[in-house]
Amino acid sequence: MRSLQQSTTPVNPALGFLLNGGAIGSLLQTMDWTESPLGPPETWSPHLQAVMTTLLPAQAQFVLFWGAAYVALYNDAYAPTIGTKHPQALGRPAQEHWRELWDDLEPLLRGVRETGQTFAAKDRPFYIERRGLGETVYFDVSYSAVREADGSVGGVLCLVTDTTERVRFQQRQAFLLQLGRTLPGLGSAERIEACAVQRLAKELGAARVCFGEDQGDGVCFKVSQDWADGVPSLVGQHRYQDFGASLHAQLTAGQTVQQAYEDSPARLPGLHLSLHVPILRAGRLEAMLGLYFHSPRQCFEDDCQLVEETAKQVWAAITHARAERALHLLNESLEERVATALAQREAVMLQLHEAHKMEMIGQLTGGIAHDLNNMLTPIIGSFELLRRHPHSERAPRLIDGGLQAAERARNLVGRLLSFARRQTLKPQAVALSALVEDMRELMARSLGPTIAVQLQIDPALPAVIVDPHQLELALLNLVVNGRDALGEGGGLRIVAGLEAQGPPRPAGVAAGRLVWIQVSDDGCGMDQEQLRRCIEPFFSTKGVGKGTGLGLPMVQGLALQSGGGFDIRSTPGQGTQATLWLPASDEVAACRAADAQEVPLAERPSRILLVDDENIVRHATALQLRDLGYEVTEAASAAQALRLVEQGWMPDVLVTDHVMAEMTGVRFAQQMRERQADLPVLIITGYANLTPRELKGFEVLRKPYRRAELAQSVARLLAGRRT
Repeated sequence: MRSLQQSTTPVNPALGFLLNGGAIGSLLQTMDWTESPLGPPETWSPHLQAVMTTLLPAQAQFVLFWGAAYVALYNDAYAPTIGTKHPQALGRPAQEHWRELWDDLEPLLRGVRETGQTFAAKDRPFYIERRGLGETVYFDVSYSAVREADGSVGGVLCLVTDTTERVRFQQRQAFLLQLGRTLPGLGSAERIEACAVQRLAKELGAARVCFGEDQGDGVCFKVSQDWADGVPSLVGQHRYQDFGASLHAQLTAGQTVQQAYEDSPARLPGLHLSLHVPILRAGRLEAMLGLYFHSPRQCFEDDCQLVEETAKQVWAAITHARAERALHLLNESLEERVATALAQREAVMLQLHEAHKMEMIGQLTGGIAHDLNNMLTPIIGSFELLRRHPHSERAPRLIDGGLQAAERARNLVGRLLSFARRQTLKPQAVALSALVEDMRELMARSLGPTIAVQLQIDPALPAVIVDPHQLELALLNLVVNGRDALGEGGGLRIVAGLEAQGPPRPAGVAAGRLVWIQVSDDGCGMDQEQLRRCIEPFFSTKGVGKGTGLGLPMVQGLALQSGGGFDIRSTPGQGTQATLWLPASDEVAACRAADAQEVPLAERPSRILLVDDENIVRHATALQLRDLGYEVTEAASAAQALRLVEQGWMPDVLVTDHVMAEMTGVRFAQQMRERQADLPVLIITGYANLTPRELKGFEVLRKPYRRAELAQSVARLLAGRRT
């Protein structure tokens, strides 16, 4: 094998044409040429030397195949294109290092060499092994003849541009676009799944493709159907650990898992590579998309992106089709099973409703993360300074700053939770100007920088009676609709006023003093048929996969349930105006900021049993309770707490976290009530969707909480026990 070691001997003056050739030029000067068909560079023909003088310093990617053996000479710009073939391919016949594509490349080179005519192509595919395993890559190429002094063709000069990344992106987008157009028309979830796995298998050359639906136990997943070519079907129930010891943990963490097998495992006979992509909803693993391949290969980043985007798109279509199918089945038997059908229909509507809200939340995720980081920064900084200088004069100011940032973070999280769930309306007096002003940043993140927003709401307007969280969601729905109608940019206006100053009251709205608020845009508008149907559930003007058709029905439902009304007017090419009427109130709007609260201390010695499996949280809560004057006994689990009780120790109050590994706080509290029927219980939870039925009537304190809130909750429980 020829040596690539550099020599310390002086450079031959005859090699001056290589001096400006960069790393390749230096390598050509010091290589051992005894086995190369070209011989040493100083013996090359003047024409070849002249070509190399131009080729080597060029920034474009050039490779020259010289002579009948097509000896490869190239520049620094070209070397990364062939990956691991460099530097062994330099100065050697092309067939030695391009053998996997020689049957494709050699006729092109021979055609130019024999005819002298240039060959050019855009996005020409080549199969090449440049990163170990083979892959199809794409180039813009121009192959031209280089002639010797006698006019004969001495070699072929190739100008190439690697377009692989762009071509694969276009292919991926075309595949996803076609899939998005096809799936909604298939109807059933089963047909959608079958079509998707077959198309993806053919696109990537997989031997098997399937969706595995998580069974919720952290152990098993179920395959309902798969596409398989020459391998056994996976239809049935399987354990994650049979496909990888840490597979479930990695998928739950949102990781795409690629595994190569030298010897096919028992579960995957005849296969050498698997790719598992997680499908998460609200942080929970719902399913995974699995691909399995016959031949050893590597799934590069663009392959993984295609699979990940396909998984999300297809699972969303499957979920939507299942929900619609369930809704149709319910409607067929509505007359005979009214009560059951209504309950199930509500569940289906809730699922679609939540999907619509989660879609909007996804658009806000980056901004919310930015806001939370801004709030966490002073908290972390304050505590670090306090740890270094606990008795500093600045300590009170640092503590106040940290608490203020934590309170802002708590308010932000509370708003997100309200936005993400559907709940019973809690109407109260609300000032429209203050509510919309609080939403300004949220709306700005939804609209983007190209849409101008104009607000015109008089702070002196009477308050309205409405659930503030649901009104925020309704306004955000209307703002997002306006954004979609505007497209690339435009204007959006939010105006409010008394009934006499605005549009006419819609028919059917009960008498009474009303305040209206209107969201208008100058976008594409709707025609008469679209306007007539826009309030229908599931009808959407946004195109396939871009909306659930539940936004406007939700807005209308809120207005009617609040005792007001809703109207929408639109003109094609001129825009849309959506108006809510809400009952006016003589009350003063409730202040949304948290006021200072009284902190009641323990009136008498009381024993508290504190149960929480998070050590940090339990320790902080125990310190707060002891600071309030209570005697606290801690337990890291429900089982540990029960052992204390079985030994004869009984508390005056039970304070327990709800979400624990072995047993929920509600279940544990029920067992404690079996031993002591009048035991006061406080459930502490950060889980926002617990229903009254799930809470069994226990008192609840939601995380994160302030010292005053904890003190008031415990004091209220003890006072209730004394009475």
